[in-house]
Amino acid sequence: MSLARASSSLAGRTTKLLGTTMTKDELIKQRGECCELCGSSDSVDIYKVEPKDEYILVCKTCKEQLENPDKLDPDHFRCLNDSMWSEVEAVKVVAYRVLNMIKNEGWPGDLLDIFYIEDDTKKWAEETLKKDDTIPTKDSNGNILKDGDSVSIIKDLEVKGAGFTAKRGTVVKNIHLTDNPEQIEGRVNGTKIVLLSKFLKKV
Repeated sequence: MSLARASSSLAGRTTKLLGTTMTKDELIKQRGECCELCGSSDSVDIYKVEPKDEYILVCKTCKEQLENPDKLDPDHFRCLNDSMWSEVEAVKVVAYRVLNMIKNEGWPGDLLDIFYIEDDTKKWAEETLKKDDTIPTKDSNGNILKDGDSVSIIKDLEVKGAGFTAKRGTVVKNIHLTDNPEQIEGRVNGTKIVLLSKFLKKV
């Protein structure tokens, strides 16, 4: 998934913000000298929020991660708990995009549930979110699992809280995928449980 970026070469150019033309220094003067996502003042630079010609101020750490989304550190972006309430639309857009990218962590999904974002701003935020970014659930051999598949457990698994062990070789039919690509739901001994896909084999 790609998030729009502004190269460091933009630092000396003028940028359009809300219909006006501003330099990086003017943007800093208006917004302050801190990252608008995490509040850090470490090497603050501008970051373009595609596809519009609008920019926000970000620190070195945030910018590096936004430009390399595969390396996003969910813990670092716990800062979005505060910045998601920014009055600056472009900041809300970036916060919304990042939370969607890391929502499998659990807590980002909770923030998305209470995220207040106008329809037009949400539409902007979703313009660069890929629709095919779902991480597939795979078994121990790398086979993609789907709802309704049957799997075999490849090792004895103690089921915490259920008082029994899911035995190796047990076939679990009609599985259901979860929001976590590393887990599935299924019934073993009549009890609905969550199983790690790495301990399963598609049958």
